Amino acid sequence: MNSVNLVGRLTRDPEMRTTDSGISIASFSIAVNRQFKNKDGEYEADFINCVAFKHTADFIQKYFSKGQFIGITGRIQTRKWQDNDGKTRYATEVIVENATFTSGKAETNNTAQFEEVTEPDDELPF
Repeated sequence: MNSVNLVGRLTRDPEMRTTDSGISIASFSIAVNRQFKNKDGEYEADFINCVAFKHTADFIQKYFSKGQFIGITGRIQTRKWQDNDGKTRYATEVIVENATFTSGKAETNNTAQFEEVTEPDDELPF
């Protein structure tokens, strides 16, 4: 089973784009702290690339920005392509199926109620 759950901070604002067929795509990365300290007594972080589609992408773009905590569930996916020099390149990303607010530093005074967004199981555009 390919399933991943992560909680971390966005390292940058989500980058939005739309496919030719009108599907929203949000690309972003999150910093996820490791559970142990290094030799200097500090926690290190892993920087995880993430991609969300459709309503989940729109939700993330609307409600999240650099520095905010986010909780995501999804799956790990790898892809490969040929770059302009003909070299084969690889990427490993988390395909986000669900994004949620998590506890952490209060970022805003907004008291609006938000719903968790989950993508339906229909086909993705790749």
